[in-house]
Amino acid sequence: MITGELKSKIDRLWDAFWSGGISNPLEVIEQITYLMFIRRLDILEQAKENKANRTGRPVENPIYADDTQVLRWSAFINESPENMLTRVRDGVFPWLSTLGGEGSTYAHHMKDARFTITTSNLLTKAVDMINGIDMGDRDTKGDLYEYMLGKIATAGQNGQFRTPRHIIQLMVEMMAPQPGDEICDPACGTAGFLVASAEYVERTHREALYEPAQRQHFNESMFHGFDFDSTMLRIGSMNMLLHSVENPDIRYRDSLAQSAAGEVDRYSLILANPPFAGSLDYDATASDLQKVVKTKKTELLFLALFLRLLKPGGRAAVIVPDGVLFGSSKAHKELRKILVDDHKLDAVVKLPSGVFKPYAGVSTAILFFTKTNSGGTDNVWFYEVTADGWSLDDRRNPLLPEDKIGPLIGDATLSDEEHNKNNLPDVLSRWRRRNGSEQERPRTEQSFSVSKEEISAQNYDLSLNRYKEITHEEIAHREPSEIMDELERIEADIQQGMSELKGMLR
Repeated sequence: MITGELKSKIDRLWDAFWSGGISNPLEVIEQITYLMFIRRLDILEQAKENKANRTGRPVENPIYADDTQVLRWSAFINESPENMLTRVRDGVFPWLSTLGGEGSTYAHHMKDARFTITTSNLLTKAVDMINGIDMGDRDTKGDLYEYMLGKIATAGQNGQFRTPRHIIQLMVEMMAPQPGDEICDPACGTAGFLVASAEYVERTHREALYEPAQRQHFNESMFHGFDFDSTMLRIGSMNMLLHSVENPDIRYRDSLAQSAAGEVDRYSLILANPPFAGSLDYDATASDLQKVVKTKKTELLFLALFLRLLKPGGRAAVIVPDGVLFGSSKAHKELRKILVDDHKLDAVVKLPSGVFKPYAGVSTAILFFTKTNSGGTDNVWFYEVTADGWSLDDRRNPLLPEDKIGPLIGDATLSDEEHNKNNLPDVLSRWRRRNGSEQERPRTEQSFSVSKEEISAQNYDLSLNRYKEITHEEIAHREPSEIMDELERIEADIQQGMSELKGMLR
């Protein structure tokens, strides 16, 4: 966890970017990402040089040539502010576009890097802040980047908005990724789901990752993220790197396009919050997805895509707008029927409508399902989240201390009063009992199960309110004649009091 001092330093740097003419949070993060990448290249080169010194052999696959040594982080940070700006702007960034030696996904995304810092003062502040980070401390550098990503406060384009970290953590904890999984987010943005999955696997399967083949899988073939926003790809790549995933598969791809139609039965776990109501080039949309659901609605097409990408037995946790649960169009009904009849729909978790504020006030839910191609839905577990630990207005202030926010990991518990402010630990706990005691829970409670037959009979409507039972408390009222009698007595008392008062005044 980063310290208050480091947070203050980032906040001051943020202000410096603002006053330096760079006010777009994404651009600020992008510029800091470039500088962190440049520092990482220097650290990698130093490691190679140290190895060469130990073995007495030449440096293996050097990143820098003799004439580019001056472009190293350790070289230019000792220059005067003006010289450093000139060196970075006219030397380092043009060289970045020719970089191929490192051969990683990061090098690929940094090739079209654009340097927009125009003052030496701002560059000096940014370099000083990054130079003060211990790049060997995985938690600090990862948390620092997450803190900066949290500053993306502007609404996204085309239905994109950043998924709150505590909701990501809940979904990852519920899906419990395993070391052998291949995890994909086809609309990955800043790679929040992939980062949280990496953290989960490192925390729960630490010993398995000591095995070289497993570690290689973790670094190179476990995590796959796609997006068609180059800035997001750069930021997502760096986010993964700072969380110690060396070479994830983060690529430019319009996941719904015909050009991406080749991948089938590839991944064992999908975690995603695909864009809702995004613009769609209907003609360029993969024809096999349109065969499943003929629609322009991106949320439905993404669900069809996830079923295509998953291996048989593969699992998915996906955020969808409420309309997917009860929409009456033919495409809506067909897709829900496919999920329930042809695969295994595990759960529907309804989220409160303020979860994505201040970006959007849309009502959403999380669908959990398993691809089987042969059915398997017996009962669907429903949970209605009414509080996620934060105020549901535009301010989104925390309602509990930091250690009681999110799904809570370990043995921590909340009191009843605290549960009313944060339902996520209860969601996780009851999810683990969904095939046991939760089957018997009455429909009047916050969570309950519904049989496949009943859902089918309701035309595959998956809205929670369709099945929730509401009990009305009986209130006994007095008879009207009794109330009238009492009013007459009160009126008589008032009249008598008035008469007595008049008598006293004579």
